[in-house]
Amino acid sequence: MDISIYSSFLPHHDPEASLAFYRDTLGFEVRNDVGYAGMRWITVGPAGQPGISIVLQPPFADPGITDEERRTITEMMAKGTYAMVVLATPDLDGVFARLQASDVEVVQEPTDQPYGVRDCAIRDPAGTLIRLQERR
Repeated sequence: MDISIYSSFLPHHDPEASLAFYRDTLGFEVRNDVGYAGMRWITVGPAGQPGISIVLQPPFADPGITDEERRTITEMMAKGTYAMVVLATPDLDGVFARLQASDVEVVQEPTDQPYGVRDCAIRDPAGTLIRLQERR
């Protein structure tokens, strides 16, 4: 089978803050920015990789979500436990230094993990945990 990941969805509660973070801080390309019914879906992706995208979406867009589920999602986003993405770079220390200089929320500085990965962790404006691994 020939299957690849095309897009993944991450929540946002402030489209402008998320757009600025992914575009200006991480350097992703903006591929699409669509508004509908007072909500906004923004598609971003790494430059030079048009087949991989992240859709930044309003977490409450699904009309089937109950009020209790909305409260739970809001609480999980605030704690940073609702979503996560793992990105990779050949220069973890250089990327981390640039991210730290831009005032991102650092969760973990670059660390050699016991399971063989060197990584760090930050949060986006919506609280999403982003782990950055060093490509070897």
